[in-house]
Amino acid sequence: MNAPIRTRAHAAGRTGAHAPRPRPRPLPRPALRLAALGAALLSVSGCVALGLEHPPTAPVPLPTIDSPSPTGKKPARGDAATLTDAQARAALVTESDLGAPWTATRGAATWRDGLLKARTDTAECQRLLDAVYADELLGGPARVAVGLDDADTDAQLRYQIGARRPADVDGALEWLRTMPARCARFTATTETGYMEDVQVGEAPLPEVGDTRQGLRLTFATMTEAGEPVVLTMDVAAVRVGEDAFALTNAGLGDVPNDATQAAVQIGALRLADVRRQGRAQV
Repeated sequence: MNAPIRTRAHAAGRTGAHAPRPRPRPLPRPALRLAALGAALLSVSGCVALGLEHPPTAPVPLPTIDSPSPTGKKPARGDAATLTDAQARAALVTESDLGAPWTATRGAATWRDGLLKARTDTAECQRLLDAVYADELLGGPARVAVGLDDADTDAQLRYQIGARRPADVDGALEWLRTMPARCARFTATTETGYMEDVQVGEAPLPEVGDTRQGLRLTFATMTEAGEPVVLTMDVAAVRVGEDAFALTNAGLGDVPNDATQAAVQIGALRLADVRRQGRAQV
């Protein structure tokens, strides 16, 4: 499966057990070629081939660590607890921490715009979609971030160090905790007009940091041939003292939670260690 995938899939159905399933819209020709593969779409090998078909214009590889803006990206806090730029970069989780098959990312997967960029009628659920798509789980842009790809499953992990005050981070975490109840299941429409069934639940995280929250999101769509396509995403956010980090780990099909847990565990220890070394050098 070498052709780039342009994900445009119809809804798995309206919210509710007895709601009628909307009639799928015809898919564009690249997606029709995908539908012709039938059951291979759902096999392990099919999901791997789908997951990280990067846009042909994306550099290979992209820079692993986000670069500061020309004016310098300043944290939204001016106290003495602010990490230096070097400390923030040192606190990032990298492919060497997670080990094979994780590598530096080659760019955004095509399902990012195809499935995550969507609209829904409920304000709180829309806020969640926007936060996930924009990588702003902590309520604001990241200070530094890293992207990693799993070469075996084509999952993609995005890890970022936040730039907000602890009280603001706690507020963002409290909001995330309400999502499994407030947005347990809802229907969203992608920019291309296709519907998707979105479900939100709790995701287990290791007991690290001062406070944390994990979510698992699924975005279910369907091809014209009636074959389901599911994007699975782990979401995690953790505050460690004065600092915080967030991550998403997503891919087509099932995404094992072990990489999420490992990144959370390593990230909390790394952040605490960087802060401890900084205090020792003062």
